[in-house]
Amino acid sequence: FLLLRFRVQKRNGPKSPDSGPLPSASTCLFVISVIRFHNFYLYNYKLCVIFVKKCNTMTFDDITDDGRLWTVRYDGDEDNALMKIFAQWNDVLWLRNFFKANLNDLISYFRITDVNKAIYDTIEDAEKLQCLIMDISPDADLDKIFRPLENYRTSDLLLGKEKARLKQSFRHTSWLRIYAIKLAAGIDIITGGAIKLTATMQELEHTLLELQKMEKVRRFLLEENIVDDESFIEYLGEA
Repeated sequence: FLLLRFRVQKRNGPKSPDSGPLPSASTCLFVISVIRFHNFYLYNYKLCVIFVKKCNTMTFDDITDDGRLWTVRYDGDEDNALMKIFAQWNDVLWLRNFFKANLNDLISYFRITDVNKAIYDTIEDAEKLQCLIMDISPDADLDKIFRPLENYRTSDLLLGKEKARLKQSFRHTSWLRIYAIKLAAGIDIITGGAIKLTATMQELEHTLLELQKMEKVRRFLLEENIVDDESFIEYLGEA
């Protein structure tokens, strides 16, 4: 018995009217044996089909209960992305470890050398930002809260990347950021957040991770043919 080759070709499965999309099918071609006869080789092939269950890697929670502001719940996480960042920003031990690990950037960009002051400022700003996000009134304009991620961008993009931050602070510019994907005007999906201590997100691992999460959510939406709020609601109805 000799196994020479294994080849897989992904094929999308059909939809079932009762149970939704069927698992994707993968065609597998095996060469299970070879018999030599003089100068000829006789190959014995076996064809089989393996079904692979398609699993969603994220779900979505409605923050405002009116379909205007959503947040991602990543696969395997107990809390959604919004609750997770607010929990971190109110955790003194987590903040102390974070600012100790990033003390050089805290000093370089904000001229703050006292970790305790950084912790106090973070918790105070987190409370204000949480009130801003969680207490959004029905007539509030989310486009004034979530702005383009790129400061130079002046027009909307398909599933554009956005950020929210406190606009005013009597101490220093707030380093808290909430990141989101814009579905349509005034409708956003929060992907996460970070304490941004540097000029660009690419400079530190934790802010670079937030960039990657935004791109992950954006790609997921595109793969599910979600390009606006209507297709998003349609997807939720099928999920």
